[in-house]
Amino acid sequence: NNDFLRNTVHRHEPPVTAQPIQILVDNDEMVVVDKPSSLPVHPCGRFRHNTVIFILGKEHNLKELHTIHRLDRMTSGVLMFAKTAEVSKRIDEQVRQRQLEKEYVCRVLGEFPENEVTCEEPILVVSYKVGVCRVDSKGKSCKTVFQRLSYNGKTSVVKCFPDTGRTHQIRVHLQFLGYPIVNDPIYNLDAWGPSKGKGGEINKTDEELLKALVEEHRSKQSLSILDISEEDLKPIVGSKECDSSGCCTEPVEIMPRAVDSCRTDDSKSQREAEILAASQNSDTRLETHEANPEGAKEKDPLCEDCKIVRQDPSPKELVMYLHALRYKGAEFEYSSKMPDWALEDWDES
Repeated sequence: NNDFLRNTVHRHEPPVTAQPIQILVDNDEMVVVDKPSSLPVHPCGRFRHNTVIFILGKEHNLKELHTIHRLDRMTSGVLMFAKTAEVSKRIDEQVRQRQLEKEYVCRVLGEFPENEVTCEEPILVVSYKVGVCRVDSKGKSCKTVFQRLSYNGKTSVVKCFPDTGRTHQIRVHLQFLGYPIVNDPIYNLDAWGPSKGKGGEINKTDEELLKALVEEHRSKQSLSILDISEEDLKPIVGSKECDSSGCCTEPVEIMPRAVDSCRTDDSKSQREAEILAASQNSDTRLETHEANPEGAKEKDPLCEDCKIVRQDPSPKELVMYLHALRYKGAEFEYSSKMPDWALEDWDES
């Protein structure tokens, strides 16, 4: 019929740091990099181009890499890739047998104890969509050992040795101990209550906690930290969606990104979606009003389709003080230099 059909997708990736990816090792078997904070390992959520895998392929011609392990998007440090399936399988077996030694460093609030501290509290995933965990007896077993390196009167630099690899394990255990990471965008928020989750004291249901976390980030215009867009706030999980033509499709349930996580049931996913949806309209109105106080359709200079000017985060907002310092296996050991914020003479101002 000579009809011309065009489908335009208007998508913005959340901002990431401009810090380059430093290649630590590039040999016949492995590629090891020092991953900057705020950069996800592989495409997920709204991230496509701003990922370690994509940048290594485009800028360094390192393609078809096999992911051996993952780091949280906001965690920096040693990240390993295998160049062949055989190498990947060999190291993966070491990971499963817990033969891999992992060493992290972080900066936490308060005076961390001088003696070695071990935390073995089980961790439960509260929400895969928002990316939140907490200590719970129904969670998965895990163990982290902590050693203080320094204290400057306000914050402490702590080395962390996770024996297991649960989602957000180090961050959740530090929160439980009462020493959350200084700039943790999830586990050092007022949404957790007066004690900020110390000792597992939250005094909120999971639904109330999720709503409080979303509202706190929405008020700060920082939903992108949670990797949530306005589209994600729609209650699509557990119900059918119908378009203008009357065609209905089954929604796709958002599944966990971490290998070591467990599935949620449909009713829990539905509640999460409803909680997120409750803030959608107010969030949209707030962003539009602040960007265009006079009601003018002001456009983003970098996007001819946008009518909303989004404020870029500061470099400090794209860094979390948690760094993978060293990974050691049966036949290898890779490490990065200590980050500036972990140095004893670091100026917090």
